[in-house]
Amino acid sequence: MTGHEFEIFGTTKSGEAVHRITLSGGGLTAQVLTWGSVIQDLRLAGHEPPLVLGFDNFADYEAYSPYFGATPGRCANRIGDGRFAIDGTEYELELNEDGITHLHGGSDGIARRIWSIVDHAEDRVVLQITDPDGRAGYPGNCTVTATYQLMEDGVLSVIYDTVTDQPTPANVCQHSYFNLDGRPDIFGHDMMIAAAELTAVDERMVPTGVLMPLAGTTFDLREMGPIQRTGADGEQVPFDHNYCLSEERTAKRSVALARSLYSGVQLEVRTTEPGIQFYAGFKLALPVPGMEGRHYAPYAGFCLETQVWPDAINHETFPNAVLRPGETLRQETDYVFSKS
Repeated sequence: MTGHEFEIFGTTKSGEAVHRITLSGGGLTAQVLTWGSVIQDLRLAGHEPPLVLGFDNFADYEAYSPYFGATPGRCANRIGDGRFAIDGTEYELELNEDGITHLHGGSDGIARRIWSIVDHAEDRVVLQITDPDGRAGYPGNCTVTATYQLMEDGVLSVIYDTVTDQPTPANVCQHSYFNLDGRPDIFGHDMMIAAAELTAVDERMVPTGVLMPLAGTTFDLREMGPIQRTGADGEQVPFDHNYCLSEERTAKRSVALARSLYSGVQLEVRTTEPGIQFYAGFKLALPVPGMEGRHYAPYAGFCLETQVWPDAINHETFPNAVLRPGETLRQETDYVFSKS
């Protein structure tokens, strides 16, 4: 690991050092933290503003981060009532979202802990963490390996490999908030997502098991169009939904495209995953400034979280969410940046 940039970015409240690794390649520069496997900064040559939301100070991540750039898990997104059963055994997880749902692996999940650096080159870093048996109620010791690599033609390659020693729900994702022009909100962006249905949710944002057809609705993004759009109530559509790309994991294919009308920067998403959570950042309201003193208000950035469908562990018709000993869950996503 000698010869590559590598620095201490801060210290956790419990006294652990947080390292920051700088990567460069393919016209991109990224800075990655060992805490939460966070992509702290990402830049494209010829475009000055950061492409992601983040903080300049580590203490703000611990205190305020809504998963900026993190890798939540061992099971990303929501599990209704924090309950599930595998092979007849019932499990109860921590209810870390308003005391009613389990979200992103719990309050002390892998998105909020220190990962080890396994390998590091100029354009690549490999991080790893083991989520121990029983933490937040999960069964088994579950090891997640994250490989971030900057490749030719503006590709940020994200590969997650997960293994376990007991059957367990497993599903991680990259939770970066993107902004492709550096403006205060994302309303100057167009979006396309190649999905004909989304997972309908209840008032807790937990899937009901029903798939909602998108044809004729304001949530239909199959044709490139503005993120800024109003629903029947005249309010901005609050995008925070899992779009159903396929019924199971597949070969990597192009599933989404975002573009800023102001900067000409474009983001294409290619993934193996069966779902993509499009969240337009409407809950953002941070009491401290973000990178370069930027103020992050509602709609300051959007997420495209490639993943297994939320609460899949509790729906037989959803893609498989159970990982078993001897298997490796490999989740691959390319975030491809270009500027016209």
